[in-house]
Parts: sequence; structure tokens; C-alpha cells
Amino acid sequence: MTTTTDNHQLQPEPTELLLSMLNLEDLAPNGHDDALYSAESLTQETPRIFGGQVLAQSIIAASRTVEESRSLHSLHGYFLRPGAVADPLTYGVQKLNDARSFSARRVHGYQHEEPIFSCIMSFQEPARGVEHSATMPSYVPEPESLPTAADLIGKVPHPMAQAVAFTRPFDIRHITPALYTQADQNHRATNMVWLKTTSALPDNPVVHQAALAYASDYTVMEPILRAHGKFWLQPGIKFASLDHSMWFHRQARADEWLLYVQESPTAQDARGLSTGRLFTRDGVHVATVTQEAMLRFPEFK
Repeated sequence: MTTTTDNHQLQPEPTELLLSMLNLEDLAPNGHDDALYSAESLTQETPRIFGGQVLAQSIIAASRTVEESRSLHSLHGYFLRPGAVADPLTYGVQKLNDARSFSARRVHGYQHEEPIFSCIMSFQEPARGVEHSATMPSYVPEPESLPTAADLIGKVPHPMAQAVAFTRPFDIRHITPALYTQADQNHRATNMVWLKTTSALPDNPVVHQAALAYASDYTVMEPILRAHGKFWLQPGIKFASLDHSMWFHRQARADEWLLYVQESPTAQDARGLSTGRLFTRDGVHVATVTQEAMLRFPEFK
């Protein structure tokens, strides 16, 4: 399937590209990894690999080495080096532990035999126990009432704006004002978006977890930008994700609307911390995210 932009250019359907990216190929294990896979990169707005991509592919790689009855409940990863979209990419999995209820895995993403990403993940057998969860914000507008990225920046003649508007596999709709081309004058360290894939995903919980991890890296830095009156296309800004953690509390579909509620509790030393909570449309808290990022603003050079 292809889609057509306002430029009349035929583009592959973005969700199909996402699924292709998640289809890792088995390789013979090397001396220090128990399993090894090759992967392709999903072309994005820049020559660098999108951080959400390595998160998602690492989940697929680790899940292949764990019993199907055990599901991923947490991951903690570090972005070690910039990844290049055009270069070969592999993932090595180390089986750290398989206990009665939990399994632990370490995943490294490699380019040119050097790690660009390192992550530890934990998987668990289903278990009964006490339950409570965060409450979804009230009085949130419906996603259908909000503009798409294409509505906001589809006519902006900038390559990154065109990529964001038409090639992302997720439909992201801002509740707080979008930061594509202008700052938020309120300078609040919060952000809220609705998101879902642009088309349906297969009925595989691992694919949905991987897709949610992919999307969790999209707007998580926006509370920091918003707090300091910055926006994505502002000249002179440099940013890079440093680490990323995610906890999966309950199952959810990434091809149905999810509310991503974010805030930044602190920024200092050219680093900013953001946290996020993901809710289903009916208010179920399904995942929590934290990320620290490097942000260099031109006035501090």
C-alpha cells in the first residue's frame, strides 16, 4: 500500500514500514551473545537512527529468547553512540537469568561492531496481586477534534516538516499547542498528545509493546522545550536522548488511541528529565516512561 502527499509523491504506508523494521532476521550467535539478529532502519527525519527504533527492535530481539508466557514489564536503556540510518545494524541478546517467575535479558545494538545502544529488560509470568493506578486527566478533548501533523505543517517547505507530516507511522495529535514551528508562550513544563499507529497492527502483544516503545520517544522532550520557550525547528538547538526507561503495566493496543501525559520535573547542566504516562481512551494506565536528554540551546554556547 502507498499513500500520496500534497507533493503528489507516492510514499510507502508508514505502519507497513514500521512492521518491516520490526521483522528482524536471525543470525548465527557470536562469542559473547546468546542470540544475534540483523535489522533494517526506518528512514526518518535525519540521517541518525531514531531512538524509538532501537527501543522497539531491542524488545523484539529480547522477546524471541524468552518463553512466550512471560511478558516484558520493564526496560532500562542507554543511547551510547549516534546510529546511522544507512549503516548495517545488528542486535545481540545475552540471557542474564531465567528464574521461576522472571527472566532478565541484556540487549546491545551494534553498528560496525561497536555498541550504539545497551538495554536490560525484565519479563514476568502472569501473577495475581494488589492493584492501583494513576488517574487519567479529565476534560481532555477527543483526538478526532484535534489537527494532525499534516494539518499543522504539511505545507511547510522544510524536509523535516514534510517527513514529520507524512512519513511517521504514528498519528500524533497535540492537546497542548504543538511545538513544530513556534514556541508555547505559557512556558509550562507539561505536554499532552493523543497517539496511535496510522493503520492496524497484527494481534501480537509483543508488536504492540515494541510499537509503544517506538512512539514513547517522539514527544517526551517537549515539556522541556515548552518550559523554556523553544520549538523543534528553532535554529541552533541540539538535542539527543541519553537514556530511556519504560514500565509496561497493562496490555494495550498501539493502533488504538492512547493519551500520553508528560511533564519535566527538572533541567540542569544541559540535561533535562521528562516523565510520561500512557492511558487508554477509557482511562486505563498502561505504561510509564522516563527519559533524560541532552539539550544545548544557542544562548549557552
